[in-house]
Amino acid sequence: MYTPQNLGRVIDPAADPARVALLGVDLALNESPCTYGELEAMADGVARALLQGGGQPGDRVAILAANSVRYVATLLGIMRAGLIAVPVNFKFPPATIAYVLEDSGARVVFYDHERRNAVPAGLQAIALDGEPFLDYLRPGPTPEAPVSPEDVALMLYTSGSTGKPKGVRLSHASHLWTVRMRRQATPLDAERALIAAPLYHMNALALVLLSLSSHATTVLLPQFTAAAYIQCIGRYRCTWLTAVPPMIAMMLREHDLLARTDLSSVKVIRMGSAPVSASLLAQIHAMLPNAKVINAYGTTEGGPVVFGPHPDKLPTPPMSVGYPHPAVSLRQARGPADGPEQGILEMKSPGLMLGYHQRPDLPPPFTPDGYYSTGDVFRHDDQGFYYFVGRRDDMFVSGGENIYPGEVEKMLEHHPAVQQACVVPVEDDIKGQKPVAYIVLRPGKHAEADEIKRYALAHAPAYQHPRQVWFVDALPLASTNKIDRAFLLRDAASRMNAPNRPSTARPPSA
Repeated sequence: MYTPQNLGRVIDPAADPARVALLGVDLALNESPCTYGELEAMADGVARALLQGGGQPGDRVAILAANSVRYVATLLGIMRAGLIAVPVNFKFPPATIAYVLEDSGARVVFYDHERRNAVPAGLQAIALDGEPFLDYLRPGPTPEAPVSPEDVALMLYTSGSTGKPKGVRLSHASHLWTVRMRRQATPLDAERALIAAPLYHMNALALVLLSLSSHATTVLLPQFTAAAYIQCIGRYRCTWLTAVPPMIAMMLREHDLLARTDLSSVKVIRMGSAPVSASLLAQIHAMLPNAKVINAYGTTEGGPVVFGPHPDKLPTPPMSVGYPHPAVSLRQARGPADGPEQGILEMKSPGLMLGYHQRPDLPPPFTPDGYYSTGDVFRHDDQGFYYFVGRRDDMFVSGGENIYPGEVEKMLEHHPAVQQACVVPVEDDIKGQKPVAYIVLRPGKHAEADEIKRYALAHAPAYQHPRQVWFVDALPLASTNKIDRAFLLRDAASRMNAPNRPSTARPPSA
């Protein structure tokens, strides 16, 4: 079996160079196919150009662009040269982009046309569009750039809801291990993956590395739109998808397109970033009748290899993220309010990050015995299956009771008219904080705020019921396609402080 030492060499050189590696598709569905041979040549061309330009081991090189074939080639080329790739979240505000580029110490940035104005002056900048990129390449095989297993290959910046983004240092060894573990569990050799999530996020980045290692063909969209995503599934007979619940909710609104598109090719959809509710799961099965739904879990710091199937082949319960992976050690740190089966997940595996980049202001993310504390609260059942409860940071206290928004949201999404729910706290003079809810209704369904409140009171402890309910057309998304809770926290506070506030309203789009 091919075992590279450099993450940029994840493609097996003995595999068929004529096979299509990446099928770049723009939002107008224009195709740009790239074979494995062409991708290898392009990646080598980037690596040689960086080295001939004076690149030294440990130099950081940023990519500020939407998904594209050239993005992937550049990512591989940076690592092949023994340099550190820094994919930048281009949805950050300009000041935050400038901070990331400065904090990372990037000496070069590759960008696409739409991001040109976000590149700070004085930084060497190379356009990925058109002829300038081809002129930049230096043809020929890359000189072997020796790397040690613990050398940094990637630096991803997390987009925490508060504070400055943190640079997560990921080694060659950690993510080659991740690729190897995922290939053993879910080989993509005969699959066709579809990627629309941004490559600056672990979800998409891990999948493209897995697909390239498997010598599969990947359909690559520059970004997610429900219409383009659905059309690509039908046109290219995609079999493997990754998504987050808001993406599915947007797809479900495309009634006419769904009705005339054959989605039967999809065999697996790996859901991440937030747990799938029973209601959403039923809708996924109706939309993708042949697809197995994997309720996945992972973090930038710990990687995507955490859970898997039960060793005794017990079926994974629909709401569970699975059983601990055999190569990962898990435990739960219990707080005063946690029961014997619940606590913050701590993990140890070869896939862990090396640490944060120059952030001595942060408390150490590792325990003294080397476990990474995720900050995510899980519970486990008698069979050893784990269930996501919520972020400890999202938990709030109302009248002395701990409330995890995720638990309340799952309950609300059982209501037959509710498509999605998001619960956030607002200040209260008596309770300290109290929950309010934003609701997206299912197409063609209707509900009143009082009806939602009565349902919550009938199906959950009284302290969990939302004191205000606001119906919205869609929940705002943050830059990683997760629900933007920080925006909703601000919006809810503004609504509660507004005179003569209505009990139902629609927030501005975000």
